Amino acid sequence: MAPIRTLTAPEEIDELIERSRKAPVWIFKHSLTCGTSAAAWSQYQSFVAGRPADDPATYAAIEIQRARPVSNALAEKSGIRHESPQALLFRDGRVAFHASHWKIKKETLEGV
Repeated sequence: MAPIRTLTAPEEIDELIERSRKAPVWIFKHSLTCGTSAAAWSQYQSFVAGRPADDPATYAAIEIQRARPVSNALAEKSGIRHESPQALLFRDGRVAFHASHWKIKKETLEGV
């Protein structure tokens, strides 16, 4: 399973957007107090666990209550309004896919 990197600093958003020019970057916004987010988090973790060992993609998460400035930076840089839970895929420096709430399913993420 690929590791899921927990983002803690707004500058990491720029780094990951730049990294997406070479390989896909997934970012999951997670509310630690929301049942819907807990269900989506489980779907995201299952998706990441199923990725091949040689997968070049980066997988990251933002814990909203612990890293609000990071979440705000992602909304600003991506142009996608904040929601949680929310999953975004960056390719070539821009958002290629995003989903929120009950639309975050392992099968959906695998199909992107």
